Amino acid sequence: MRVEVNGRAHEEEPRPGQCLRTYLRDRGWFGVKKGCDAGDCGACTVHVDGRPVHSCLYPAFRADGRAVTTVEGLAAPEGDLHPVQRRFLDAQGFQCGFCTAGFLMTTAALDEEQLADLPRAFKGNLCRCTGYRAIEDAVRGVRNVEEPAPGESVGRSLPAPAGPQVVTGTARYTFDIEVPGLLHMKLLRSPHAHARVLAVDTSAALRLPGVHAVFTHHDAPGRHFSTARHEHPEEDPADTRVLDDTVRHVGQRVAAVVADSEGIAEEACRRIEVTYEVLPAVLDPEEAMRPGAPVVHDKDAVTARISRPRDNVVGEAHGEIGDVAAGFAEADAVYEGTFRTQRAQHASLETHGAVAWIDEDGRLTVRTSSQTPFLTRRALCALFDLPLEEVRVVAGRVGGGFGGKQEMLVEDVVALAVLRLRRPVKLEYTRAEQFYGATTRHPFTIEIKAGARRDGTLTALRLRVVSNTGAYGNHGPAVMFHSVGESMAVYRAPHKKVDAYSVYTHTVPAGAFRGYGLGQVSFAVESAFDELARRLGLDPLEFKARNIIGPGEAMVTPGGHEEDLHIASYGLDQCLAVVRRARTEGAPPAPEGWLVGEGAALAMIATGPPGGHIADARAALLPDGGFDLAVGTAEFGNGTTTVHRQIAAGELGTTVDRIAVRQSDTDVVRHDTGAFASTGTVVAGKATLRASRALADLLFDFAAAHLRVPRADCRLTEEAVLHPGGRLPLKELYAAGRAVGVGFAADGHFGGTPRSVAFNAQWFKVAVDPDSGEIRILRSVHAADAGKVMNPMQCRGQVEGGVAQALGATLFENVRIDARGAVETAAFRRYRLPQYADVPRTEVHFMETADAIGPLGAKSMSESPFNPVAPALANALRDATGVRFTELPLTRDRVWLALRDAGRAVTPPAPAGRGRSRAGGR
Repeated sequence: MRVEVNGRAHEEEPRPGQCLRTYLRDRGWFGVKKGCDAGDCGACTVHVDGRPVHSCLYPAFRADGRAVTTVEGLAAPEGDLHPVQRRFLDAQGFQCGFCTAGFLMTTAALDEEQLADLPRAFKGNLCRCTGYRAIEDAVRGVRNVEEPAPGESVGRSLPAPAGPQVVTGTARYTFDIEVPGLLHMKLLRSPHAHARVLAVDTSAALRLPGVHAVFTHHDAPGRHFSTARHEHPEEDPADTRVLDDTVRHVGQRVAAVVADSEGIAEEACRRIEVTYEVLPAVLDPEEAMRPGAPVVHDKDAVTARISRPRDNVVGEAHGEIGDVAAGFAEADAVYEGTFRTQRAQHASLETHGAVAWIDEDGRLTVRTSSQTPFLTRRALCALFDLPLEEVRVVAGRVGGGFGGKQEMLVEDVVALAVLRLRRPVKLEYTRAEQFYGATTRHPFTIEIKAGARRDGTLTALRLRVVSNTGAYGNHGPAVMFHSVGESMAVYRAPHKKVDAYSVYTHTVPAGAFRGYGLGQVSFAVESAFDELARRLGLDPLEFKARNIIGPGEAMVTPGGHEEDLHIASYGLDQCLAVVRRARTEGAPPAPEGWLVGEGAALAMIATGPPGGHIADARAALLPDGGFDLAVGTAEFGNGTTTVHRQIAAGELGTTVDRIAVRQSDTDVVRHDTGAFASTGTVVAGKATLRASRALADLLFDFAAAHLRVPRADCRLTEEAVLHPGGRLPLKELYAAGRAVGVGFAADGHFGGTPRSVAFNAQWFKVAVDPDSGEIRILRSVHAADAGKVMNPMQCRGQVEGGVAQALGATLFENVRIDARGAVETAAFRRYRLPQYADVPRTEVHFMETADAIGPLGAKSMSESPFNPVAPALANALRDATGVRFTELPLTRDRVWLALRDAGRAVTPPAPAGRGRSRAGGR
């Protein structure tokens, strides 16, 4: 075997059956990524003799005698970037960047004909973050970045600091490191939805050469905990063990094997013999609440923090404002309906995983793909009786999260193995394991009844909500409470009532997902109000405008008023004005014979979770006159690293390139709750703002005393302090301070309260083919009230990515569960993700507001764009077809069958596999 990789010869023989992807990564070419191992995502694309291939499908032995180029080899030997790499930097054609190497390698191989048909050219590459517009801009040579200016960073489209590493393949994600003596873990998982483990025979597995240990429930701590990570862990049910003697869903881990290689560990899993007592299972949440249903968790309600264990109700909310019955009696029109939303998978291209070891100081060190490294450290310490100072948790660059990595799904079992073996251990989920071993979006059933007077004034709103949390409660109660919060509070109604339940079933657990329940309930509320307006003969948008909450009004739901939640800036009226304008501007023509309609929806979301969300930051002057910024929050495409540098640069009068950021490491700062609930800018950013301002004060105070000039006469610039007598370079200021024992570092802290709200509105114009049920989006417009927009280019990308992800969940994504509780869609080719051809260009408009609470007037904008998308599309579909669709996803067959039943379909749809729905019509 002799293969040339990026000009370097490799002569090592591949392992039997080894693919080129793992062969290259084994030799340190970490730019080659694993997203699916099935040829579906393109993250592993490399060139073999100049031709692009998916290296996960390409046998390594076939590279014998060939030249292989990875993303690391695209740049010229002298260091100049390849033109494609430069264009991706200029356009910022990435967010988390995990898919970027694959897109770069595909793009670099395209000829002129292929460049003219990007939907076809990119059919083998997936991106979960960007919405594809930024990638198209990169291919077309569009420059989106601005140049930095001293002290004028906020509000400019500055590039991500890790951009050069992302496009050259040198950015280091969780497993892009070499760990000497590394062992590999694989998990044996349950084939049953509900069973008691009577016996586990590991003898045959342990006899296999290369196996170091097999762990079962006998080896696991007896403590129960929640995989959900929140600042206050007592908010979540304690229903999970590291390894349990009762399994509650197909795919639950039963045993963990640690071996010299993944292949040996997999074979050892096959040799473990488990004796199960199969128990009755319940898969439907309504059935689970009925008397006599199988009990998922027979635990003490108080200690496990479960509302009603015997009824499978993990959490519930009940409340009424006014008199709902009287409110409906006052109404001139009433709409009542039942809406259903499905399971969806986060599908972050980097799967869950962790690698851990004992460092030279004897500390447990865990490197993990996590949004919550500090909370994970705290949970590990509680689980294994370790003091905080003996555990370090680090998140490298994280390849997407969307809430799915606000969990502790792998770190606990890896830590168990490392603490027992005192050897480094790695566990990396396969793509299939992501579907049946991680978490999903909560499926919801929402029964809604709404009434209004003839003039369009709401009189009453009633909701009954049932959320299927699956086999474990992790985020179940919190998602349920949040789902009926802002979705109801954004509208005024004198009479409101809610009954909401989070219910256990023997299915794959659900967890945190972008929008955190609001998207599901907003689908029902916004659709119902659209229908109610039509019954009154009113324009749906104006009906909603009549009833929305206004500036300064209290946000009240039947669950009560959250005292720390305020409308600290108001842009919802501007959002609706954007939609009104879009309705008058037209859209591309629809194909002849297609049905055309338009629809809109709005949403409100709190900029942070209730109960506090902590962030610490530290800013320091360095000897060379640059600055160090240490923050706890993780970077997974949310762009917080870019924004934090911009905030610090603005306060310190310098440019972003002079600020080095250290983050996502429990050794860096005191504490950070984590990058979730849209807090990266509004909470962690505020800690950065306070640290930077405090450091600037230190610099001014010392410079004024050192120079013997009034402090008011000093000004920070890029490299110096300016004063009436000239300039004092910052590196000289540092040296002067050191000479007298003064250091220049300052801390910033924010506890996440008070909180504000952000608003969004989405509008679509669509065409529907009555022959096939295909939906084509003719125009997509999104209005976002993000307060002071810190980085317009980056914030636009967050909105576009949120809309694209929501379109996937609206049109086709669906985690299907079979009759025995197993996931049927455990691969990308069975679980349809939006591709380049599926996603329209969304026109993004930012409102002119400045928040009184957020840092420098900013509000959150990572989750909220998701929430109004499904109802806006459903309302447009209703306008086009006259049919109210109440269940997601809006697949072609579902649409066609509804049109047939309404007498509007023309001919049966084409059989499955003959072409694909194209939402965007790019």
